[in-house]
Amino acid sequence: MREANPNIRCTVNNCEYHCKDCDYCSLDKIEISTHEMNPTKCECTDCKSFVYKG
Repeated sequence: MREANPNIRCTVNNCEYHCKDCDYCSLDKIEISTHEMNPTKCECTDCKSFVYKG
């Protein structure tokens, strides 16, 4: 089982780095980006560290 990083909260269960038993990421750091020219809401941002757990 991956160790939770208490500094990175995450609720994306289908990510490879999500900790199963709690809503945290197991990475040491993540990369956040945007798909908008001028982001104004959290919906405009993306976790670029996401890896689909299939």
